[in-house]
Amino acid sequence: MGSVVQIQPPTYGNLVTILSIDGGGIRGIIPGTILAFLEKQLQELDGPNVRLADYFDVIAGTSTGGLVTAMLTAPDENRRPLFAAKDIVPFYLENCPKIFPQYTGKFASLMKMYRAMRGPKYSGHNLHKIVKEKLGKRKLLETLTNVVIPTFDIRLLQPVVFSTYEAKTNVSKDASLSDICISTSAAPTYLPAHYFETKDSQGTTRHYNLSDGGVAANNPCLLAIGDITKEIFSGNPDFFPIKPMDYGRFLVISLGTGSSKVERKYSAKKAAKWSVINWLYDNGRTPLVDVFSQASADMVDLHISVVFQALRSEQNYLRIQDDCLTGTLASVDVATEENLANLVKVGEQLLKKPVSRVNLETGLFEPVDEGTNEEALIKFAKVLSDERAVRLQRSPSTHSMFVKYKHG
Repeated sequence: MGSVVQIQPPTYGNLVTILSIDGGGIRGIIPGTILAFLEKQLQELDGPNVRLADYFDVIAGTSTGGLVTAMLTAPDENRRPLFAAKDIVPFYLENCPKIFPQYTGKFASLMKMYRAMRGPKYSGHNLHKIVKEKLGKRKLLETLTNVVIPTFDIRLLQPVVFSTYEAKTNVSKDASLSDICISTSAAPTYLPAHYFETKDSQGTTRHYNLSDGGVAANNPCLLAIGDITKEIFSGNPDFFPIKPMDYGRFLVISLGTGSSKVERKYSAKKAAKWSVINWLYDNGRTPLVDVFSQASADMVDLHISVVFQALRSEQNYLRIQDDCLTGTLASVDVATEENLANLVKVGEQLLKKPVSRVNLETGLFEPVDEGTNEEALIKFAKVLSDERAVRLQRSPSTHSMFVKYKHG
């Protein structure tokens, strides 16, 4: 098609489509590589102008995944995504060294520890500057498809989820995308918490004191599913006639940013002697952040896997994750040129690895006999393309355009 039509509601199709992207700092390069491959497959099917936002009813992202979500869904002046998926990795390669400047030299380790004791490891100045320059004044409700981005309010001690569905009825949630991205990326000990204000429909000020979304949901997939379920319960016509528990009609791609399980970095024998300082800083890593972010992501994957396997619809859920990262590859902030380049290689190698799924007995992520992640994404791209075509054909607003396109 000459001009690409924005995604039509699920009521005109057969599936509800969800893309979810974990948090993980510089490791956002890994899902960035995978997303570029998926979008390329979709372009081979439907033309060079299509983008991921044209296929997913909801894109959810936490921390670095929240930034990627905004990049994929924020509109340009032509109401098309600001970034193509292929632009994500170059963006990270260019900007991560500015966001996470590295200490070098003989006293680098001491400088890191000194900084960690006095405040966040990084000032956040460059993150704020870059995000505000790229996203401008665009707000949540301007995104080209629905998004879900979690944060955590440290004043209220509760999660705050920025969802386009909720923002349609709660004006105070229609915050600027830059404020949302800065907030969801504000990982404790790494980047400073973020404060901003919005107004509700009566003009009352709402105050936000926000930190990293990974505190609440490092893997935001379940939040996206929950948001859609609430919309179905509320009678949103976009989901007619889908039932609230009709998860067999959900198509979900969930992308991790890698973990270091194989390295077995920590042990009870070692941790038993740790002080508060050790939990916050151990050989360049932050054990407390590692623990809660990994636990959060794994529990979500386990829960979703149970549901999809119980409904015998495992083929509709694809989780792509690498739990074999070691050394600096497992860090969220070692933004050296070498490490960033190696993360690109991790993403490329992950595409060639076998599809894996959590073993419900052991809780471990294990390969299954379903080909490689690359082959799985090619299959998912075909399903997404077919679903989009069905919606365009059935929707009264796009039917004539679809017929014209099909018949040249």
